[in-house]
Amino acid sequence: MSVDIHALSGAYAVDAVDEFERAQFERHLADCPTCQAEVDSLREAGSLIGETSALTPPDSLRESVLAGIQSVRPLPPVMVAAAERGRATRRRFPALVAAAAALIAIGGIGATAMDLAGDDDKKPGVELADSPTDQVLNASDAQRVVRNLPDGGTATVVRSVKLKQAVIVTEDLPDAPTLHTYELWLQRGSDMIPAGQIGGGSSTVLLKGDAAMADGVGITVELAGEQPTEPSDKIVDVIGFEQA
Repeated sequence: MSVDIHALSGAYAVDAVDEFERAQFERHLADCPTCQAEVDSLREAGSLIGETSALTPPDSLRESVLAGIQSVRPLPPVMVAAAERGRATRRRFPALVAAAAALIAIGGIGATAMDLAGDDDKKPGVELADSPTDQVLNASDAQRVVRNLPDGGTATVVRSVKLKQAVIVTEDLPDAPTLHTYELWLQRGSDMIPAGQIGGGSSTVLLKGDAAMADGVGITVELAGEQPTEPSDKIVDVIGFEQA
């Protein structure tokens, strides 16, 4: 089977040819300005990969993409006439190599997921489902309390009674002491119910448990690696929902 020698430019640029193809293409490359320019541009794109930085997709992206996949019908493949197949392959291969380089540069899987989510937004009739955290933050009955914490940083507690859930959003929270972590609690009267953990800095956490009957959210400092059933006396703050 004969191979369009021009179609090897992309594979040659990323060292994906065997010895026979390499020798054959290099003989052709010496006399083909078009392939020379194509190989140079692809190698230049590859050299830029190391200068880029990875992007971390948001926590809600995976759930949104999976929800959208179930309702999106894939498009059928585009048929290419036999006479045009060689030229079409030559045109597509550099584009695919450049696209692969871009995916590597911005984190690969995360970039692919973001592309899928973006395409779904453009398709009529397709609505991406909000994550449980986003549902609380955007709930029509959301109650919000913002508190400047005593040791620094701020905490915003959002509760939806209808959804029976609460979310805490922290900003500039100091790191917990060595070998310790921040424990979250749902306060119900005199009872404090474990509701998860949170780290220093800025983060958003969906609290565990039914928050509909809770009076507020507590933050304490506990030993790391343990699962306390009641809070220690190292209380950072207790944020009451009545302040909403």
